[in-house]
Amino acid sequence: MRSSLGRKIVRWAGHVVLAALISSVLSVALLRFIDPPMWSWRLERALFPPAKVTDVKHDWVALSEISKELQLAVIAAEDQRFTRHHGFDMAAISAAFKHNQQSERVRGGSTLSQQAAKNLFMWSERSVIRKGIEAWFTLLMELGWDKSRILEVYLNIVEFGPGIYGAEAAAKHYFGKSAARLTRYEASLLAAVLPNPWRYRIKPASPYVQKRSAWIRRQMVQLGHITLKEMQQTE
Repeated sequence: MRSSLGRKIVRWAGHVVLAALISSVLSVALLRFIDPPMWSWRLERALFPPAKVTDVKHDWVALSEISKELQLAVIAAEDQRFTRHHGFDMAAISAAFKHNQQSERVRGGSTLSQQAAKNLFMWSERSVIRKGIEAWFTLLMELGWDKSRILEVYLNIVEFGPGIYGAEAAAKHYFGKSAARLTRYEASLLAAVLPNPWRYRIKPASPYVQKRSAWIRRQMVQLGHITLKEMQQTE
């Protein structure tokens, strides 16, 4: 009887894993063409907000309606090898690991692809299990989407402040304009708060945000538009 029960448990577990794999592949395939009305990070924020949020803002726009300055600023700030890796930047991960071994201030090594996967499908709590599932979704997205779609989804779902999701809502909230009309300076300010949009503020910008935004603009000059051209070639 114990042997029979064990086989049933193994068979049931196998079915659950298979169903999870199939549903994850189908989800990523559908989101290649369908803009998600909701995603896990926003849902978790709604259920367990770090602080009270009275107004949630979000407007989905195509990548072509988001300023090239913001596209480049986010790449310069978060993942300068975005167009060259396949979802994982091993050099950045290694550098982050070494840094975290020597410093109390934790540095992440996640790519934009990983961050997009985390925002879409994951929960906020750090764990080995979460990182493993995140890696699986990142791999699926890199295989099924082009870089433009990954960047488009990321820029539409990432938090730019409490209750402010996506580039369009952020541009309207902070600067009273559409995301398509953002200047380089404005784009660098938005990118500067991404590590922790609940802590860092754009208006008024703290000395840290001002310093980081200036660094981002210098990186944008070095990257030029080569990065965006490379991304277009992968479409």
